[in-house]
Amino acid sequence: MIEKCGVVMPISECDACSSDHWKEVYSIICESIYDSNFEPNLVSNGKDTGVIQKRIVQNLYKNPLVVCDVSGKNPNVMFELGLRLAFDKPTIIIKDDKTDYSFDTSVIEHLVYPRDLRFSKIKSFKKNLAEKIQNTYKESKDNPNYTTFLKHFGEYNVQTLERTNISSEKYIIDSLNEIKERIKTINPKPKYTNQTLLRFFDAKEIDSRIIDTILDRFCKEKDLKDIWKVKSDGYKKELIDYIMNSEEIKLTNNTKNDVIDMVEYLTEELPF
Repeated sequence: MIEKCGVVMPISECDACSSDHWKEVYSIICESIYDSNFEPNLVSNGKDTGVIQKRIVQNLYKNPLVVCDVSGKNPNVMFELGLRLAFDKPTIIIKDDKTDYSFDTSVIEHLVYPRDLRFSKIKSFKKNLAEKIQNTYKESKDNPNYTTFLKHFGEYNVQTLERTNISSEKYIIDSLNEIKERIKTINPKPKYTNQTLLRFFDAKEIDSRIIDTILDRFCKEKDLKDIWKVKSDGYKKELIDYIMNSEEIKLTNNTKNDVIDMVEYLTEELPF
């Protein structure tokens, strides 16, 4: 049975970063977790139906390992991190390079990733996070005195969570309320936007509409239904050369590595 690795992080707009940005970060974290042979589990998720707050606490307590992204110092994230640390269970803290360290948790090692999610740096971060997950889990199993936080400051007894029975009526009402809340969070927007791809270029030199124009032009010339067919139809290398040879890109200082990073993102991150 594959163990779960909980994830605590912002999911809505926070510190000038959109919800789409956090979806990309979540995808990156999930890839590292899968590479570590764990199953990612956003702590608000769960197979049982019940109020979201209950799920969060239960997952924070039960998940053998939790990755917490404190980027932007979202209040909900910091509260959930506090709960996890109070349980004194294996926890890995990550943050972006624009967020400073919090005094209370600065004694814990933080893995840092670039807020602009630059492909080449993210690739290294994913590898480091996967290794950290594996090593932390092994240490927590092999070392009976393992501690993430509390035992650095004294002796503490961590309380267990109690099970509470509720009536079927309350159970149904709580379930319906949660369903309504989850419906509100459904976002029909696609993962790819031209703004997303702008992070691979110098924004001062190129407009997002230019990228769309180049991609659309390539699809028409190759008789592709849309850009999602680039990988499946074997046009990855041709797309890189096409973008590099376009007059719009020649007028900028962007390098071939910038273009390769973008095409790598299109072919590896998106569901073709």
